[in-house]
Amino acid sequence: MKVIVVGGGIVGVSAAYRLTQRGVATTLVDRADLGQATGAGAGVIFPWPFPDASPQARSFCLAAAAHYPTLMAEITEEGGPPTGYEQVGGAAVADDPATVDAEYRMLSELAGRPGYEGLGPVSRLGPGEPAVRFPALREDYAATWCAGMVRLDGDQTRAALLYAAEERGLRRRAGDAELIVERDRVSGVRVGGDELRADAIIVAAGAWSAGLLRPFGVELPLSPMRGQLVHFSLPDQRTGAWPIVRVSDRACYLLAFPPNRVVVGSTFEPDAGFDRRVTAAGVRHVLSLALETAPGLAEATVAQTRVGFRPASADGEQLLGPLPALPGAIVATGLGSQGLTFGPYQGAVAARLALGEDPELDLTPFRPDRAVATP
Repeated sequence: MKVIVVGGGIVGVSAAYRLTQRGVATTLVDRADLGQATGAGAGVIFPWPFPDASPQARSFCLAAAAHYPTLMAEITEEGGPPTGYEQVGGAAVADDPATVDAEYRMLSELAGRPGYEGLGPVSRLGPGEPAVRFPALREDYAATWCAGMVRLDGDQTRAALLYAAEERGLRRRAGDAELIVERDRVSGVRVGGDELRADAIIVAAGAWSAGLLRPFGVELPLSPMRGQLVHFSLPDQRTGAWPIVRVSDRACYLLAFPPNRVVVGSTFEPDAGFDRRVTAAGVRHVLSLALETAPGLAEATVAQTRVGFRPASADGEQLLGPLPALPGAIVATGLGSQGLTFGPYQGAVAARLALGEDPELDLTPFRPDRAVATP
C-alpha cells in the first residue's frame, strides 16, 4: 500500500511516522508555507478535557493525553534530535481568591477521574508563590498548580518525528501539491510536474487544506486564524525551569524555554486571512498582556515576533475523517490553537483511517464535510 501525506506540520509528520512504523510506503509533500502553525505555536500542552466538553471531544482528548507521552518515549528511543517535550508544570494565576478557588476545585476534581492521571497533582499556590517559580510575574498573583502540564517546542518535535519516519523509509517532496482525481476518486498528487500515485491521500495542510479541496467542489468549514506572539530574551535569567503560566481571567499565557527565552501570546484574528504581517496593533496587544501579567519583562529584549495561521473550523470542532464525495482522501486539520496539543494524535488517527482501520473513536461530529450553521 502507498499513502501520500500533504502537509509537513505536526499533524502530517505524526501521520507519516505512524504509517512508516507500520511499514507503509509513505511520501510527505510539503511546501513549507510561512506562517505554518507548528513553528509559530507557543507550545502549551494541556490535553485533558474540561467538564463542558462533548462526549466525543472528551474521548478524543483523553486518548490524546494518553498517546502523547508514549509517542515521545518512542521517538526518543530512535536516538534522533531532541523532542522538545518537557513536563514543567503550570500555574493558572489570578489576583482574585474566588477565581483561584473555583479553578482549584474544578481541576482537583478532574484530577481524580479515570484518564486524568497525568494532570495531577493539583495544589494551591498562595499570593507571591507563583512569582517564586516564574520570577517575572506580579507578586500579588495566587494560582492553581498542575504538575502535569508540558511545554513543547513544535519545531523540535517536528524534526524528531521526521527523523524517526525517515529512518523507516519516508520519502519527502518539497513543493505545491495538487490532488489528482480520476473516476471520482483521489488517486494521487501532482508536484512540480510529477504525478505521484497512492491508495490514500491524507490532507493535513493546516489552514491551507481548504484550498486543496475547493477545486473539486468540497468546501471545508475552515479558515485561517492569525495569531501573533512575542518572544522575549532575559540575558540575566535562566528560564529553563520556569513553568507555564495561564492568566485565568484573560486570554494570555506565558511559557519559558532555555536558556533565557519567554514566549507570550497571543492574538486571535479571524479576519486577517493569510496576511503574514506583524502588526502594530497585534504587538501592542501582546506587549500589554505581557507587562500587565509579568512586569519583570519590562527590561527584557524583544527578541522575535512570530505569526502563525491556526486552522480554525467554523464550529470549533476539528475536521477529521474521509470525504464520501472524494474517496481516497482523508482530512486531518481544524484544531485551531490546539494543534500542538492534539496534532500528534489526530495524525495517528488519520493514519489508521488511511489504512482502512477502525479509528476506535466516534468521528461523526468531526466529519470534514459536515454542514455548519452560520450565525
